[in-house]
Amino acid sequence: MSPIRLTLPDGSVREVPEGTTSRQVAQSIGAGLARAALAARVDGQIRDLDRPLTQDARFAILTEKDPDALEVLRHSAAHILATAVRELFPTAGIGFGPPIEDGFYYDFEVERPFTPEDLEAIEKRMAEVTGKDYPFIREVVDRPEANRRFKDDPLKLERIADLGPDETITVYTDGPFVDLCRGPHLPSTGRLKHFKLLSAAGAYWRGDSRRQMLQRIYGTAWFRKEELEAYTHRLEEAKKRDHRKLGKELDLFLFHPFAPGAAFWTERGTSLYNTLNQFMRELQRDGYQEIRTPLLYNKGLWEISGHWGKYKENMFLVHNNETGEQDMSLKPMNCPSHHILYGLGKHSYKELPIRYSTYDVLHRNEVSGALSGLTRVRQFSQDDCHIYLMESQIPEEVRRLTEFILGYYRTFGLEATLKFATRPEQRIGDDGMWDRAEAALRAALEATGLPYELKPGDGAFYGPKIDFDVADSIGRKWQLGTIQLDYAAPERFDLHYVGEDNHEHRPVIIHRAVNGSFERFIAILIEHFAGAFPLWLSPEQVRVLPISDQQAEAAARVNETLRTAGIRSTLDAGSQTLNYRIRDGEIGKVPYMAIVGQREAEAGTVAIRVRGAGNKQEIIPVAEFTARLTAAIAARSLTP
Repeated sequence: MSPIRLTLPDGSVREVPEGTTSRQVAQSIGAGLARAALAARVDGQIRDLDRPLTQDARFAILTEKDPDALEVLRHSAAHILATAVRELFPTAGIGFGPPIEDGFYYDFEVERPFTPEDLEAIEKRMAEVTGKDYPFIREVVDRPEANRRFKDDPLKLERIADLGPDETITVYTDGPFVDLCRGPHLPSTGRLKHFKLLSAAGAYWRGDSRRQMLQRIYGTAWFRKEELEAYTHRLEEAKKRDHRKLGKELDLFLFHPFAPGAAFWTERGTSLYNTLNQFMRELQRDGYQEIRTPLLYNKGLWEISGHWGKYKENMFLVHNNETGEQDMSLKPMNCPSHHILYGLGKHSYKELPIRYSTYDVLHRNEVSGALSGLTRVRQFSQDDCHIYLMESQIPEEVRRLTEFILGYYRTFGLEATLKFATRPEQRIGDDGMWDRAEAALRAALEATGLPYELKPGDGAFYGPKIDFDVADSIGRKWQLGTIQLDYAAPERFDLHYVGEDNHEHRPVIIHRAVNGSFERFIAILIEHFAGAFPLWLSPEQVRVLPISDQQAEAAARVNETLRTAGIRSTLDAGSQTLNYRIRDGEIGKVPYMAIVGQREAEAGTVAIRVRGAGNKQEIIPVAEFTARLTAAIAARSLTP
């Protein structure tokens, strides 16, 4: 066999015979690397260690230190999960089992839902499978052989039927179990050591609500025991912080079956919502034009924008009495209506950039099974902004927007990482337009000097984008803000501005959101702060407590003084004991409690208790307390 040349990460070149496996290459480099090897990266593609090498390539061995190794580990964990399920439930239909962020899942067709006892038994059997250290063996098979192997697995047969005529069909075996799978996998089942099954839930086959309901088992897997323990601790902490639980306990929002996917905001929740909205309005007071546009549109608008062809299934369609057809829709996004408004006027280059901002209500037809508290709803509002500008203004506008978005998040103690997302498979516009848009946005992003990651293929269908991923207080990542560059809409909507040469030119458009949606952002904030909001954001900032009825009148005056100063204060002069009322305020996560006893009533002071400070109290004049709170609210301080 002729030799092939492998270029290693350090730039050195190693020649090996054609057909050599990655495992053999690792062994030739060193025994330590061979023991640590999990998979190989060959010209950017992750492959099994025992797959033969057939041509010159850039080559690297994956160990657990490589970021891509976790995906291999979790993919293998899903396969081992299926092995265990098939052993315990021999008639179970086997669906899909991909790795996902922080873990993996596998879908099964079984006669009844899995119970917690089932998960315990399956996890125990997985440990037995890993203990036997079965090798993962990859085979390439033809279609007849694949159909023969999976003749009793209709879910797999359906997947085989979907494969193109030129696609390579591979199966993997570990011990007694065979799975249709692209791989790659660990060298053997014994390399999976630290894993845990988390939950089971229903999931439609292939995500189609018209198909049968399967049972999906979720799990997580890590290379180190301490990583698994840290992750499971984070999950427990997340359960305590669940916004659906806290939202009800703190009386912020409710849901009802008559309005699925739409929140009922209580007075306290509305206060929180409005405070966020007012903060964003304050930040956009200069340089932005706040507008409102209709909620219902004829399909003609969505045909121009491209949504009717590419997004129709996510839209709430409305029956038109005049045409007898569902040819109208509630708007799922603001972009097209803003383009209409821009196009209704005549604009000069001197006006640009024009920044339209809005807080209109939007509707998206999410499937009922996907609805989840405030994080996945059908009715929501976005802090949407569309910026119409000249191509030459892109770098300065991107710099301005990134500073705006990052500064906004820091107000809440949130830090963000930036990601640059390029053209997806399903898109509008030709490659020339995408080349131009991607080059312009990437250059503007790089000019900011901020670090970023690349997300190939994850752009919007009309343009590339910069996404802002935010880490909350327990380390979870949330995709929030976005800056999207759009060259397509100005063409589709025939938008113009008059240039310095007195001729018409096309603007470009930047789509910008910071919160994403107010609903989802509030859910994130509830969990980030565990319901203990900073003073400026808290629906109830102070609770005034008289020790007894004798101080009720003085406490009412304190409450009125605070409210007159614009502080959200309430009076609790109930008949319960003071300790009971203090405990109630602590459960309600009120930032400050102001206690009025006889001494305070006579002196014009209050004994303040700060949330989280235990029984410690400070006695200060009411005027000083009011001034202190007013200054903290104005500064949007994170801590009392």
